[in-house]
Amino acid sequence: MAYEELQKMVDESRAIVFFGGAGVSTESGIPDFRSVDGLYHQKFDWPPEEILSHTFFVRHTKEFYRFYRDRMLALDAKPNAAHRKLAQWEQEGRLLAVVTQNIDGLHSAAGSRRVFELHGSVHRNYCTACGRSFPAEYIRDAKEEIPRCDACGGLIKPDVVLYEEGLDQGILEGAVSAIRQADLMIVAGTSLTVYPAAGLVNYFRGRHLVLINRDATAMDGSADLVIHDKVGQVLSSLT
Repeated sequence: MAYEELQKMVDESRAIVFFGGAGVSTESGIPDFRSVDGLYHQKFDWPPEEILSHTFFVRHTKEFYRFYRDRMLALDAKPNAAHRKLAQWEQEGRLLAVVTQNIDGLHSAAGSRRVFELHGSVHRNYCTACGRSFPAEYIRDAKEEIPRCDACGGLIKPDVVLYEEGLDQGILEGAVSAIRQADLMIVAGTSLTVYPAAGLVNYFRGRHLVLINRDATAMDGSADLVIHDKVGQVLSSLT
């Protein structure tokens, strides 16, 4: 019944915005963060929130990269049914944009073109000294524990937003603009606890707000439709 209701909303919409979190990529084999079997419930020498902070990157760069390579670089992951459905909707002119908290690049890999990556991407890396760009494979395959620029020897940093760092203003403004234009907003695979990203939902002024998440969220009571299921399973059932 809920799937049929969502299909009706999709059919009536001409400006859909999809806002997604880590739960969108779990069906591609990438672990999320806050669920029972997520990254934040695994045991490390430091809490993941500390490891993924700007301060930790600066003070313990070697340990940061050890964790980053092992847990954040999922370069063999492939887009799943959710990524493919969203790319299809964009090609059909029904989807305005994807706004994502994920850094895995799977939306673009599936063919989506208008993607606002709020927290950056593992596929973009830059030398902090000369600004030269490097692909994710350079980080993965570097022989040194700390990857350095092969031109100037400078430290390379992933273009991802760490804790204590601000979001890119241009990307944030683009996401807000798209959300304001949407008549249907589908929020999926996110616990809506990470700010300021989670606060973007408040800019939606359209007809229907839909939440798809395995677990309940604090915003379930504000949505027009709530589905507690896997994102790919839900979206792949739609036309």
